[in-house]
Amino acid sequence: MDDILDEVHLKLQVKKLYQAINRVLKDREKVIIELRYGLVDGSCKTQREIASMLGISRSYVSRIEKRAIDKLNKALNN
Repeated sequence: MDDILDEVHLKLQVKKLYQAINRVLKDREKVIIELRYGLVDGSCKTQREIASMLGISRSYVSRIEKRAIDKLNKALNN
C-alpha cells in the first residue's frame, strides 16, 4: 500500500514540476533545464554541451541554470 501511495505522490510532484517549468521559466531557461536534466529525451547534457548547442558560454549556461532552479524552487515552495 505504501508503494502505491509513494508512486502517486511522486507522479503528483512530477506534474507540479512540469507545470512550474511551463509557468515560471522563460524559453531559454526552459530549454536549458530540459537539456541539462534530460526532461525531453532522458539524455542529460553537460553545461559545455548546452553552451555549444546554443552558441553561448558555459558560464552563461551555469548562470541561467541557477536562476531557473531558483525560480522553480520558489514556485514549488509557495
